[in-house]
Amino acid sequence: MEMMARLGYGARGIVYCLVGGLALLAAFGSGGQTGGSRSALHSLLSQPFGTAWLIAIAIGLFGFSAWRVVEALTDADHRGTEWKALGIRAAHLLSGGIYASLAVFAINLALGWSGGGGEDQAARGWTAWLLSQPFGRWMVGLIGAAVVATGLGFIWKGWRSNVTAYLSLPSGADHWAVPLGRLGFAARGVVFVLVGGFLILAAWHSNSAEVRGLGGALQSLQGQPFGWALLGIVAAGLFAFGVFGLVQARYRRLDAPDWDDARNAVTDGVRALKPGS
Repeated sequence: MEMMARLGYGARGIVYCLVGGLALLAAFGSGGQTGGSRSALHSLLSQPFGTAWLIAIAIGLFGFSAWRVVEALTDADHRGTEWKALGIRAAHLLSGGIYASLAVFAINLALGWSGGGGEDQAARGWTAWLLSQPFGRWMVGLIGAAVVATGLGFIWKGWRSNVTAYLSLPSGADHWAVPLGRLGFAARGVVFVLVGGFLILAAWHSNSAEVRGLGGALQSLQGQPFGWALLGIVAAGLFAFGVFGLVQARYRRLDAPDWDDARNAVTDGVRALKPGS
């Protein structure tokens, strides 16, 4: 389980390095693209050993997905059962599903099967379905608000929180690891705020065409006055988050639970969710 988690952090780091690096090139007119994670993975196909890279990244992302689920259900990071902690664990559970989907996309690309549309298209698809349901606009709006709140949390973490709290870094590494993590979380927070804002607009106008994924959020930055500078700063931050992911792959403290600990942790979490507990 620890090996799966470390491979996963590394794979996620590589994906963010690709997204940030390509967007950074686009910001300064040196080629590149302002796409999301799927576009970044697609760019590997034209590179030497691209198929092998895709398979390796897919394996890592499956590992990260599995670790996120285990982490959420068993409280492997010992966050507790307060509502804030349960919210973080629920977000990690959702994250596990998202990265599993990205892993499937990478495998499909590697095997030459249809990988499906981009992130913007996928986001618009599920938003359109949700808007067609009873109280769909409210649900989309609440999801957007939750994404914005998550983004603001990332920005706060980049500004004030201890980004290396779960790392066992060697002596003297804080002076470069902390700024790297702060820049990375802040940039990721900006992207989340933008994505959540587009969801809120889609709910307000009842129009799924308003929705943007990661790539669409970066493109919206590029289209603003001094967009090249805005995009360059955020892209550099996303690249920094990718490098920080590689640091996490090496130095993250991991406490994979045994079966009894896992069962007890899940029981405690379920009990904490019951009314009156």
